[in-house]
Amino acid sequence: MDVVVNGARLKVDHHGAAWWPETRTLVVADMHLEKGSAFASRGQMLPPYDSAATLARLAAIVARHRPDRLIALGDSFHDAAAGDRMEATVMAGLAALAGTLEMIWITGNHDPEIPPSLPGRRCGEVAIGPLTFRHEPGRGHPPGEIAGHLHPVARVVSERGSVRRRAFISDGARLLMPAFGAYAGGLNCLEDAIASLFQTRSMIAHVCGRTRVYSVGGARLG
Repeated sequence: MDVVVNGARLKVDHHGAAWWPETRTLVVADMHLEKGSAFASRGQMLPPYDSAATLARLAAIVARHRPDRLIALGDSFHDAAAGDRMEATVMAGLAALAGTLEMIWITGNHDPEIPPSLPGRRCGEVAIGPLTFRHEPGRGHPPGEIAGHLHPVARVVSERGSVRRRAFISDGARLLMPAFGAYAGGLNCLEDAIASLFQTRSMIAHVCGRTRVYSVGGARLG
């Protein structure tokens, strides 16, 4: 599925990644690695495989596109100690992947510091051509913003019922990325925190289905 943002044509996929062929750049947001172990430390037991599952999906997408650059849009790790809790083999696999390309870690509110053992550049935001990549979107930012943080989901309504899925949200001026992490939650795209960022009449939810992305206009969103 192609989505044009400030003149740049991106391809978004049902896994929640965006591919910018012109610059050979792959983008993911909000992986929240080690969220499962963070919950376990508070007594809420979840299967401890979210990091491995998330990184396996990422590695498969990298292998398919062979990007020159990978941008992680913040909250790649669920908290400051996530890197210490991650299994050594999983951390080694992440380091190996990051070392094969230009890795850009955008820092987020959950991970203001990226584990120092990982290769790559750390920054608050980065501008490439007509696009600016950052963690948190904001009202009043100029066109071309690609951001995460809000974990958008769309509830698509039809006469047969409704379905709730992760979604890319765009109005042509900015793109809000869905969370890529296996255990990341979501916020309905009609909630004010998301809807107020967009020109409502032109806001499109590019909804992640099981095998492809579907573009849905406001009339079918609940």
